[in-house]
Amino acid sequence: MQKIKAAGFGLGPIGIETLKFAATKPWIEIIGAVDIDPAKKGKSVGAITGVEALNAAPVFGTYHELVAAQGRPDIVFHTSVSKIAAACEQIEPIVRSGCSVVSSCEELLFPSLRDKSLAEKLDAACKAGKARALGTGVNPGFVMDVLPLCLTGVCKEVRAVHVQRVVNAATRRGPLQKKIGSGLAPEVFESLFREGKAGHAGLKESAALIAHCLGWQLETLVETCEAVRADHDIATPHVQVKVGQTCGLHQRAEGRAAGKTVITLDLRMYLDAPNPHDACQIEGNPALKLLLDGGVAGDSATVASLVNAAPRVLKANPGLLLMTDIAVPCLAA
Repeated sequence: MQKIKAAGFGLGPIGIETLKFAATKPWIEIIGAVDIDPAKKGKSVGAITGVEALNAAPVFGTYHELVAAQGRPDIVFHTSVSKIAAACEQIEPIVRSGCSVVSSCEELLFPSLRDKSLAEKLDAACKAGKARALGTGVNPGFVMDVLPLCLTGVCKEVRAVHVQRVVNAATRRGPLQKKIGSGLAPEVFESLFREGKAGHAGLKESAALIAHCLGWQLETLVETCEAVRADHDIATPHVQVKVGQTCGLHQRAEGRAAGKTVITLDLRMYLDAPNPHDACQIEGNPALKLLLDGGVAGDSATVASLVNAAPRVLKANPGLLLMTDIAVPCLAA
């Protein structure tokens, strides 16, 4: 495989782990990273990730500074934001320069759902720069969308798609534990969810991608979220939760077409959740059920998804891509 010049954009927990994993690939050369934190600017990627081989790759405050010093990368691993508006603002100058982007931005999985005009603008920027941009990850990006879609590939008929994901959030990183409301009063968390300031991002995008690929015109796509209340005191290295406080969420997306519920995505992500698993059920011919006992490890799988997607993204036609526009997900050895 031809060596790919790569850079990171965002050096939070996922960004750091992405570069650490990318550094294990002989076909990737990491030339630098971008982060807005003044404390990180000027340091080496090696110093921040702990990977000695990356000591020669600097951290810059902007993408333009990186290109001026290191030259243009082939691809950027973008791991800084969840909202499409902020992501497009950061990604547009990158793709216009001719560099492709693989992003963990959840709303970028199916960007036209939130803002069609913004998606069209980013698509045009990609084509102008002959570059590509893709939103991916594990959820959204695999477990609750791409995986069930793959199952439908052996069906003669599909009437409905149902996915359930149960995650023990006590095993996840601190920012996620806080994003799902850990330690908040339930009514406070549910209010923040309604304001778009808390909860899991990307569930509606997963449902929209499924509907798009199966040719379903959804009449409604409704998302709900309830706080899960702790029934015992819980302590993690990141949060302290008392009985009755929020320890996570139960979030659902439901899509209806032709008067029937055709998509249900059920996410239960909370501290000390028992029996973590991922389950897909296809109502169709044949009817299919898939159970992944223990579930797919979220943070590790997100990192792998980003890095493994890079070669397939670079082989795709320029533009703003969906996961279903590129080759089937697989390990890029």
